[in-house]
Order: sequence, then structure tokens, then C-alpha cells
Amino acid sequence: MNSAFRAAADQIRQKPVKLTQNQEVARLYRKSLKVLSSWVIDRNIFLDQATDLRSRFDAERGCANAKAVRLLREGKAELFEFTHPDPYCVPYMPGGSLFMRNPPPPLEICFPDGDIPDDAPTHTMNPDMTICTPETGKSAVGGVLIDFGKKNME
Repeated sequence: MNSAFRAAADQIRQKPVKLTQNQEVARLYRKSLKVLSSWVIDRNIFLDQATDLRSRFDAERGCANAKAVRLLREGKAELFEFTHPDPYCVPYMPGGSLFMRNPPPPLEICFPDGDIPDDAPTHTMNPDMTICTPETGKSAVGGVLIDFGKKNME
């Protein structure tokens, strides 16, 4: 990539949200389950493996802060090691078969005379068809960079 493309991507990319340690552990657990679902097809085997994964997380609950930081670092490294080369993708997310299939038209097109009814939805939608909220860090107000290689929005 050249420097002009990187500069444009840096302007579009949203700022990461500062997470607490509990939020980081919860996200690591959730991503671990998603990676596990990419590797395991059979539901019964997935449930057994998910129970083992949960027991690994519960075994270290309430540990010291320094140990928790080390475990997070090791967990992220293990997650990176076991990441699937072609992960399962939810159909309405980037890379899925339903992504932006039926996006809602802008209200200006639906009501060209400007007479928008009071009960018309006034929220903005993300490209993955979720409602834009700044609390979740997913706010498509302005531009959104969609990475089809990683199958996510930034």
C-alpha cells in the first residue's frame, strides 16, 4: 500500500475504545468461541469443546493483576495461532451472502417532497444492518472502512 492510501484509511478508521480488563477477557472468550465454531462443524463436539474452553477461563478467575495481564497476552497469542484461514462469517456481515442485500433507502428518496412522517425511523444504519450507536464503537456516521479480507468493519 502506498502512503496516500494509508493516510486515507487512517482518516476513515474509527478510534479504538479503551477497554477494562474484564471487557478484554470477555472479548477474548467470545473470539475464542467464534474461532472454535470455525473449526468444529458438529454441534455436540462444539458444545464439549466450548465447555472445556469455559473451564479454562473459569479456572483463572480472580487471579492477580500481573498474572491476568500475562494470561491475556498468552490467550491472544493462542487465539492467533488457532485462527481459521477462512473463518465462518455471519451472512449479514462483510463477506456474507446477505451483506447489504436490501439496504434501507434514504428518507430523502422515500419522501422527495420533504414531508417525512413522525413515525418514520430516524436512526442511521451501519453497513452490517445494525443501528449506529457510539456506545458500541460501531458508528457509520461519515465513512466506514470495510475490509473484505478480514471480513469486518473498521
